[in-house]
Amino acid sequence: MFEYGCMSSTVHSLQQRISEMQPLRLDDRALPTAEGLRPLLPGGALRRGACYAVHGSSLLSLALIAEASSSGSWCGVIGCPAFGAEAAADLGVSLERCVLIPDPGAQALALAGSLSEVLTLVVLHHPGSVRHGEAERIAAKLREHGSALIVQGDWPKPETALHVTGSRWEGLGAGHGILASRDLAVRSQDRRGVRHHTVRFEYGAVATPAPTPARRLVAI
Repeated sequence: MFEYGCMSSTVHSLQQRISEMQPLRLDDRALPTAEGLRPLLPGGALRRGACYAVHGSSLLSLALIAEASSSGSWCGVIGCPAFGAEAAADLGVSLERCVLIPDPGAQALALAGSLSEVLTLVVLHHPGSVRHGEAERIAAKLREHGSALIVQGDWPKPETALHVTGSRWEGLGAGHGILASRDLAVRSQDRRGVRHHTVRFEYGAVATPAPTPARRLVAI
C-alpha cells in the first residue's frame, strides 16, 4: 500500500511508477465486479468512464473495487483516514496496488481527477457538495482514461446511486465470538429505476449468491 500526502508533485512520480508496472488496459468497458454486487449495477458490472455514488457504507465502496484490484488493477482511496488495511485485504483489495491519501484537504477533487488518469478505480470520500462543472471535468477524464470513480457522498448524475438502508450482523455473542456474516440492504437507483438488493459478506468478503434451484417443468 502506498500512502501519499496531498502534494500534487507526488502524482507525477506515481504516474511514472504505475505506467511501468500496470499492464495495458483492454478496450472492454466492464470492470471485474464481485458476483454478489452485480445486481446493483446496470449490465452487472462497474463500467469504465463512469462514476458511482455510495451512501451509508465505506465497506460497500471498498467491496466495489475489490474484484478489479485482486485481478491486477491499481486503485486509490482518497479522504478516508479510518481506512482499515486488514478489512480491505479481507475484501480482496490488493494493498500493494492501492494508493492511499487519507487527508487530501481542499485538493480532494483535484487529486481524484489526477489519479483517474493513472489508476483504474478511485474511491473518494467527499461529504460536501460538488459543482456540476467540477463533476463534468472529472467525468471527461474518466472517459478519456477508461477509469471509474466511486464517491462516498453526493455526486451529480452518477451512473448508479447506492443507498444502504439497513444492516444485520451474525456470529457475535455478548462481547465475544467471530463475526461470521453481515447483510447490507441496498437500494440502487439508475436508468433501470429503483431496485432493492441484499449484499451478504461472509468473513469479510462478498459472498457468492447461492444458485437458484431450477424449477421443475410440469406437462400440461
